[in-house]
Amino acid sequence: MSGGGEGRTPIITFDHVTKVYSLPAGDVVALNDVSMDVLPGEFIAVMGPSGSGKSTMLNLIGCLDVPTSGKVFIKGHDIRTMADTDLTRLRRDHIGFVFQQFNLLPLLNVVENVEFPLILKCGRKECGLKAYEVIRAVGLEEGLDTHTPSELSGGQQQRVAIARALVNDPDIIICDEPTGNLDSKSGATIMEVLASMNQRGKTIIVVTHDPKIAAFARRTLELLDGRIV
Repeated sequence: MSGGGEGRTPIITFDHVTKVYSLPAGDVVALNDVSMDVLPGEFIAVMGPSGSGKSTMLNLIGCLDVPTSGKVFIKGHDIRTMADTDLTRLRRDHIGFVFQQFNLLPLLNVVENVEFPLILKCGRKECGLKAYEVIRAVGLEEGLDTHTPSELSGGQQQRVAIARALVNDPDIIICDEPTGNLDSKSGATIMEVLASMNQRGKTIIVVTHDPKIAAFARRTLELLDGRIV
């Protein structure tokens, strides 16, 4: 398997993973016999042309899908054998998601957006305090806490999205083109925030088409036609 090192248990393992989508025009092989290990605390960029399997890989890491064949282990759990409720709990408690489109709730302010996943997990008690902690950790100015997403710049919205991804203290943060809607300066700032989170021990997986963004990672996986090249 690619990557990793000796003596540490991988947080993510793909063991001969193939993912096939059955479409009216015929089967599409999105991932083809992919094996890899990701160690805790790694910062990995996933690159490749459109259709190379990047999004499928993220969906499997995020427990949003299961492989057609082979095994995906997240924190030692074989996701293909898990019940839906257990997969939901694994996603909620151990995986944070950051998207290109931010996906913030438009009617909620900054604090409400960030605390929303925490409320789903444990109810409202002490949610606000934890939300403020992660908002400050990603460097968002205090005066913006009561603003709604439409009142924020793209870079500020992405900081809020990262704070929301962090609020349940996940082990893994997966980011799908997190700087795709940002100018280069804002994008670099967001990557510095993610690098800071990585230094605090978070495992970061970033899908990007931009070599400058990939340069923030410590390791790059190149996908082509569903395989790591």
